[in-house]
Amino acid sequence: MSGTAGKVVAITGAGSGIGEATALLLAERGAKVVLGARRPDRLEALAARINAAGGEAAWVRTDVKRREDLDGLVRVARERFGRLDVLVSNAGVGLISPLDELRVEDWEEMIDVNLKGVLYGIAAALPVFRAQGSGHFVNTLSVAGLTIKPLMSVYAGTKNAVRAVSEGLRQEAGDGLRVTVVSPGFVRTDFADPMPSEVRTQIVAKMDEIGLSPDAVARAIAFAIEQPDGVDVGDIVVRPTAQV
Repeated sequence: MSGTAGKVVAITGAGSGIGEATALLLAERGAKVVLGARRPDRLEALAARINAAGGEAAWVRTDVKRREDLDGLVRVARERFGRLDVLVSNAGVGLISPLDELRVEDWEEMIDVNLKGVLYGIAAALPVFRAQGSGHFVNTLSVAGLTIKPLMSVYAGTKNAVRAVSEGLRQEAGDGLRVTVVSPGFVRTDFADPMPSEVRTQIVAKMDEIGLSPDAVARAIAFAIEQPDGVDVGDIVVRPTAQV
């Protein structure tokens, strides 16, 4: 199946930012989207917006730290639309800080969301993809994993762990499955909201100065999804031209 129309796409972190933009764009291009995130009010509003515009959307509250929630997301896709073609593992958290501050709980949160959340998605979707003989994993990473900088070592570590898992999955996948990683640079989202205040101020200023619209990343994800069967777009980097 080439193109986007008719494909069933589940998206984590769909309540805002890149996930929301991806859902809107794919639905506009004819995909059936299943929205997962922790804030049901946002999911309900987004699904209503898509359905009112003539698209097809379902939603289920999804905390990617809970394996059963990923199982539920995949189950809703199959029950509502009969199959699952793409899983976009987009949920992520960046609680960046100096290592000297020993914010161990923040480190654990990033591991749970950024790494284990992706693994739980793989565990939920891989058997379905194998049974269908086709499927596509799209994992949102970060340019922070490409160039390691101060304050971001644990965050970058989680993203590079997903990069390694994704490459291993690609090699094991065979000719019926596809695996794509997308690494955004600065994007104007609410991603910085949970960061420590002294770091958040710096990040938000940079987002405001050079950040991309989430739509730019959504278009990159759509590009990978719409390729014909047998074409695997493995790695996409999307960043502002001003970002070094």
